[in-house]
Amino acid sequence: MKMDSSSELASLYTVKAVAILDNDGERLLAKYYDDTFSTAKEQKAFEKNLFNKTHRANAEIIMLEGMTIVYRSNVDLLFYVVGSASENELILVSVLNCLYDSVSQILRKNVEKKALFDHLDSIILALDEIIDEGIILEADPIAVAQRVSLRGDDVPISEQTMSQVISSKLDVLQSAKDQLKWSLLK
Repeated sequence: MKMDSSSELASLYTVKAVAILDNDGERLLAKYYDDTFSTAKEQKAFEKNLFNKTHRANAEIIMLEGMTIVYRSNVDLLFYVVGSASENELILVSVLNCLYDSVSQILRKNVEKKALFDHLDSIILALDEIIDEGIILEADPIAVAQRVSLRGDDVPISEQTMSQVISSKLDVLQSAKDQLKWSLLK
């Protein structure tokens, strides 16, 4: 079966990158999930260009360097989610909202640079709960914040009840099934 070069196959790999920058355009946290920007120098140049195009704008979406980027600002932070040019903006916005709302819950609604640095380990865990290698795993900020707080408590698996272990595994399975469904529907 020959594929038309203009058609793209649906993919679970929907997110190319996530970045949180401060109000000077400096990286606080960034994760790149493909090789679009394979070196640190390329990543920094992209982040600088992205910041210059968005820090004064009131929009929530931008097309830049052949990618769809959704973003949100708050006090002294800018949150970005990057996808391919053909990616569904609503899916990217749901990831952005999940990330922002998760961070807001973890930081107890004090979403600013200092608080983010104080809880950076939890924020990184939250990002890992939301996206893995570019695949969206979770879009519910409450579930993400709960999982991060459980990990923060460091409850060893040997001390968890069987129902807690099964419940966490079922949550992961359900998230994967939901992500697959959404990818196939778009």
